[in-house]
Amino acid sequence: MTGAGDSATATSARDAAFVETMRRTGASIGVLYLLTPDEQQLLLDVLCGAPADFAVPWATIPLTAPAPVSDAVRDDRMVWLGSQEELARAYPRTAMALPYPLALVAAPVTGVRRWGALLLMWPATRPPYMTQRERGHIAASCGQLARLIEEALENGAPPVPGDRPRVLPVGTGRRAASPAMAAADFIERLPGGSCALDLEGRFSYLSAGACELLGRDAGDLLGTLPWQSLRWLDDPIYEDRYRAAVISREPVAFTVCRPPDRWLDFHMYPDASGISVRIVVSGAQAPPTPASRHTSRTATPARAGRLYQLTHLAAALTEVVSVQDVIDLVADQIMPGFGAQGLVLSSAEAGRLRITGHRGYAPGTVERLDGLPLDTGFTPAGQVLASGVPAFFADAEEMRRVYPEAPMVSGKQAWAFLPLIVSGRPVGCCILSYDRPRAFPAEDRAVMTSLAGLIAQALDRARLYDTKHDLAHGLQQALLPRALPAVSGLRVAARYLPATRGMDIGGDFYDLIPLGDTVVAAVIGDVQGHDAAAAALMGQVRTAVHAHSALGTPPDQVLSGTNRLLIDLGTDLFTSCLYAHLDLTGRRAILASAGHPPPIVRLPNRDTGPLDVPPGPLLGIDPNAVFPVTEIPLTPGLMLALYTDGLIETPGVDLDDSIADLAHHLAHADDRDLDALIDTLVGKAGPGGQRTDDIALLVLHYAAGHGQR
Repeated sequence: MTGAGDSATATSARDAAFVETMRRTGASIGVLYLLTPDEQQLLLDVLCGAPADFAVPWATIPLTAPAPVSDAVRDDRMVWLGSQEELARAYPRTAMALPYPLALVAAPVTGVRRWGALLLMWPATRPPYMTQRERGHIAASCGQLARLIEEALENGAPPVPGDRPRVLPVGTGRRAASPAMAAADFIERLPGGSCALDLEGRFSYLSAGACELLGRDAGDLLGTLPWQSLRWLDDPIYEDRYRAAVISREPVAFTVCRPPDRWLDFHMYPDASGISVRIVVSGAQAPPTPASRHTSRTATPARAGRLYQLTHLAAALTEVVSVQDVIDLVADQIMPGFGAQGLVLSSAEAGRLRITGHRGYAPGTVERLDGLPLDTGFTPAGQVLASGVPAFFADAEEMRRVYPEAPMVSGKQAWAFLPLIVSGRPVGCCILSYDRPRAFPAEDRAVMTSLAGLIAQALDRARLYDTKHDLAHGLQQALLPRALPAVSGLRVAARYLPATRGMDIGGDFYDLIPLGDTVVAAVIGDVQGHDAAAAALMGQVRTAVHAHSALGTPPDQVLSGTNRLLIDLGTDLFTSCLYAHLDLTGRRAILASAGHPPPIVRLPNRDTGPLDVPPGPLLGIDPNAVFPVTEIPLTPGLMLALYTDGLIETPGVDLDDSIADLAHHLAHADDRDLDALIDTLVGKAGPGGQRTDDIALLVLHYAAGHGQR
């Protein structure tokens, strides 16, 4: 049995190794991400050197996201970015939410399996390159973290990230040698004012001179945020200067007008423990900054952190594809960003609100709320859709006064109802809810309202995508064979896998066509494109091949006839195809190719390699094209693997090397179960299981005297 003490010990050891890594590398900020059990997301576990609020936009990162830590884990490589300019070029979405001078590295934490990623950041003052020694230190540290995770797992204490990341302090290694009073006297003798901020941005010390210049007593300011306790600092520009100092670890200066006309220079000096601030009266001409408008403004501006979060989420919403992507993004990034415990995302369909996604609600509650009319009076959803104006309820009593039954159904204590409107047309409603009463300040309302517009646009696009996708996917599935025919003496297995990015349909196809008791044709092909047009053309190609084969036409003539059909159709899409005629009685196979990758042949002695099949041109290009034929003997135990290019194409890898790798995997694969063999082969396709193209794979094993599985 394992108790809480074992888990705490494992966590403490992991945290100590993490902090030691930061010390050895000199990193100013460190983050440890852990991979979820399904290996679909990275969750922020530990943060050091920055406040937890800074990390809200990156608390959960999908493994498919274009981010340094995702690429590090997915591709099992170290990602180094030596400057903000490199970050902007390689990862523009991340750079928008992190617009500060810095250098960073993301490294995979890998042992017996992938566990997560380590992210380290430095000020831009460090050299813009990484030495081999530094790379070795970081790789060794990642290995140590992986071993600690595996030891904890063996002891029954697997690491489980909490709702918020653990924030660890960084010791500077320095100790003040002077007595405290002498230090205070020294500060008081300096001209101007001095104060200190912790990494959260709160006042932790103020000298008498600072209090005089700021116009407030120390007791009123200690423990507060400057932009909240001093109205004339309430501008995201000044909060952004603080964020820049914390993240870049470089001195920052700016000038502010303290009403009515006193200009002050602020000089910030950050390190791992906080920020020292010098305040002096400005001797420069008053600069034309937004600070001069503070005295007349009544609206509260959005915090800089909120603005960067909004920018990050806006960029993320432009990349979602399906309705499920929208739901996952709102649940994984917007809910934590506003501290919500519940989510209901509804779409307006046929006069009703259909719940398309939810979090934090019991099934019975979801069933009760699903299908409400658009003009419902049961919850505020009907009113906000009709008016287009969001509704916020800080507690259950406020909700109960207008909608008596609504609080009892959900059991929540605070709500934000956000209408999703596109060009005046209601798309749906997004509801964020809370387990405790919660006020909604003007800043939160403004940001939530802005996000609602972005969510509406994304949801509308996603619904259109899903409709087109379902149509094309249904067409494709109808055109692929439902089952392969049984052929005595031949074991066969096939697989089709869609791409993991973009619209997961395509023009890849396979077929097995009986031409007699012991004669069969095996076909595989790839129509250019990944849309409904490609799927439809795939069906026409497959039908043409089937029709020519049924007449007993030789392989080269089958391809010639199909080629003439595509030219007559006048399509702009080209098709590759490989056709194999297998005569099990005569023990021979005749193959012809139209620009298709060569099949892999495994001999009974397990010698394996690509078969030399001279290809003709792609189908649909040349009406007079000739397709050479290749004949090979069929010996018992011989195996043929026919595949499309999605199985072998990897960015940056030579095609011949990829084909050789596939042959190597086939040579060592266990052939007792062909389905398991196919799982092995497709599992090697794409980094981290990611596929930019669809895959079709057909494996034939000639085993005389044995029937198909």
